[in-house]
Amino acid sequence: MELHFDMQYEDAYREVYEMVKPKYKLFTAGPVACFPEVLAIMSVQMFSHRSAEAKAVHVDTLNRLKAFLEADKGEIILFPSSGTGFMEAAVRNTIPRGGKVLVTVIGAFGKRFADVVEANGRKAVVLEKEPGKAIKPEELDEALKKNPDVHAVTITYNETSTGVLNPLPELAKVVKEHDKLLFVDAVSAMGGADIKFDEWGIDLVFASSQKAFGVPPGLAVAAVSERVFEIAEKMPERGWYFDLPLYKKFNEKKQGTPSTPPLPQIFGLNVVLRIVEKMGGKEAWLEMYRKRSEMIREGVKEMGLGILAEPGHESPTITAVVVPEGMKGVDVYNAMRERGFELAKGYGSVAEKTFRIGNMGYMTFDDIREMLDNLREVIEELRKK
Repeated sequence: MELHFDMQYEDAYREVYEMVKPKYKLFTAGPVACFPEVLAIMSVQMFSHRSAEAKAVHVDTLNRLKAFLEADKGEIILFPSSGTGFMEAAVRNTIPRGGKVLVTVIGAFGKRFADVVEANGRKAVVLEKEPGKAIKPEELDEALKKNPDVHAVTITYNETSTGVLNPLPELAKVVKEHDKLLFVDAVSAMGGADIKFDEWGIDLVFASSQKAFGVPPGLAVAAVSERVFEIAEKMPERGWYFDLPLYKKFNEKKQGTPSTPPLPQIFGLNVVLRIVEKMGGKEAWLEMYRKRSEMIREGVKEMGLGILAEPGHESPTITAVVVPEGMKGVDVYNAMRERGFELAKGYGSVAEKTFRIGNMGYMTFDDIREMLDNLREVIEELRKK
């Protein structure tokens, strides 16, 4: 979608536009295709982030996210960063130096959380499953019994690298039974899978704008429990940029963020949350994602391809597809790109034997059908080689 303005230096714009103009239909792991309404609102001229207008949008966005995440007891925080910023914030605000965190790993992004824990001078105790498998409640319970001294548990709700959705409600129940803090990486889940912050007893759940919400990257969002703030207030050396109590204070007193936020992304997210409302609410929006992912899984299975995620734990936002013997995932990715479709390469330890199909952001069911038709032809061609 190209927007048009009166420009004095249109040639400068054209030079860059030629470099970045859309060439592919996106079925990526993120950033994803954005809703036209989002791109349009993000094109408005900028103004002060301390203005009355900015404050009004900030507060309205917080309220809409609070409702969407069912977080009446939680504080909504907006970070000018990627979702990974909240990994660091969770660790630095609540875990003392040298303290332990039980990190559940079902793929590359669970490993990232472990890396963040270690990089900040804390100890990661890892519970890891092979790619394609989810963490089971009894496994988490056993790990916590063996490691009663951990301060918190991290769960990747939806593992982007493997297309696996962890059973978060059941896992959250186990964490609460052991009275540990619960940090949830919902980067590729929030907006595509249900989240009930209060009911499930989550302490911090975070995501990024460039995934299921269909907004450009640059904004991270989270719901944070009062328990986290109580611990953070007493935590030394928690930093400044990701100081959670500072953000809460600015929400209350300044109706904004401590440093300059990405206003266009906030405007875009606000538009998306209004679209959710106009579509019929959260249930209708999540049903759209369920139908998209189901359509993709059924389509690839009809081609004789495998799904990496174990049955019952398939992601509603991204599918990791297992290629046949003798074929490489990157070959499928490259062939589809030549046809005008940007899928996602395999990631992490399963990079060679998989490719991924994202269904986040702006797309239609006709787009999915067209992509599957082309994928079927690509797979047939590669099988003949």
